Amino acid sequence: MAERPPAAGDAAVSNAQLFEQACEVLPGGVNSPVRAFGSVGGTPYFVDRGRGAHVWDVEGNRYIDYVHSYGPGILGHAPFTLVKAVAAAAADGTSYGAPTEREVRLAGEMCARVPGLQMVRLVSSGTEAAMSAVRLARGATGRSKIIKFAGCYHGHSDALLAAGGSGVANQGLSGCDGVTPGAVADTVVAPYNVVPQVDDATAAVLVEPVAANMGLVAPVPGFLEGLRAACDRAGALLVFDEVITGFRLARGGATEFYGVRPDLWCFGKVIGGGLPVGAFGGSRELMRHLAPLGGVYQAGTLSGNPLATAAGLATLAALDAAAYERLEAIAVRLAAGLEEAFNSAVVPAVVPRVGSLLGLFFGGEAPQNFDEAAASVARGLYAPFFGAMLRRGVALAPGPYEAIFVSLAHSDADIDATITAATEAATEAATEAATEVA
Repeated sequence: MAERPPAAGDAAVSNAQLFEQACEVLPGGVNSPVRAFGSVGGTPYFVDRGRGAHVWDVEGNRYIDYVHSYGPGILGHAPFTLVKAVAAAAADGTSYGAPTEREVRLAGEMCARVPGLQMVRLVSSGTEAAMSAVRLARGATGRSKIIKFAGCYHGHSDALLAAGGSGVANQGLSGCDGVTPGAVADTVVAPYNVVPQVDDATAAVLVEPVAANMGLVAPVPGFLEGLRAACDRAGALLVFDEVITGFRLARGGATEFYGVRPDLWCFGKVIGGGLPVGAFGGSRELMRHLAPLGGVYQAGTLSGNPLATAAGLATLAALDAAAYERLEAIAVRLAAGLEEAFNSAVVPAVVPRVGSLLGLFFGGEAPQNFDEAAASVARGLYAPFFGAMLRRGVALAPGPYEAIFVSLAHSDADIDATITAATEAATEAATEAATEVA
């Protein structure tokens, strides 16, 4: 069972009570759909606090956390240097609507790390970054059509929700009410890991260099290189959505990791250290199409927020070569341990890994596209496995299309406890699934 910290007293409110209250004032009781546990069943736990690799819910239960806000918590929860930086920034003011030094420094640090990235525009979310990058691509090329890939999630803007991966797939939806046919008329959806036809009507090809919103699906050899060549031939722009992979796979993100350079990048997650932030960027030539220099308008009152930029700078400062080596070592150990746990339980499953990103699929082979990922999910084992892990004090994402995020705070003891829990949980999940089928 999940542990209660020694200092915890009786909870003032239970998870069930709080969820009941939340449902009265928040649609579905949550502010982001996957949090409602619709894909896994049961009542959401409400986090009270986090420290290192752990979170505690309002009842005092402790969990080893592999959600970590879906990626930003790369240092762990409440790391001292980040908390100190945010507190100092907050003491000076939380927002000005005017330029600050830290936003210049954060943009400069990002450009220094990513090969080919010369200018950055900060925004407040990954959705804003992707939406703005598409607008910039259309404005710069004078073309309308964009190509995206089934199972890749680029936020909830209308044109990018088609076949949108975890953002809609976890809800069992094929699309989104309120998105008109006209909004997606210029969006072409192609299968991931297959280079599509790119013609002279295409403004941009938008891709997650590692698909992390249909579980974790790695690019097959030649896929990213093929996209680069296809865009070059057609005069289209290649856009890497690195909201998840940016500054997690490597110091220079997927560009450094794979050696393929896009025309535009989208960032989020890690660059805010857990605070709401996003960014898109590219060459000076492309970025000069943005207002106030060019005719592509984009703006945001809270863009470059001083707390978010302080958190981002503190996070990037901690991510040196040794940090990435440590992250990958943690991920390697966890992936191997989970696969051993499934083998011990005689439950067919694979744990794909790219750098410090992990996935989990039930079945004998790692999927290469969304249809194959959906077939794994259809086996119905993720929900009982998730519940069994949660009861043992291990928090995975409450949806089968999400990735597993390790942090620098995960200790060997945390990994050992997770592997032990997984062996028991896999057996329990398989028994539960077999009982339901019978």
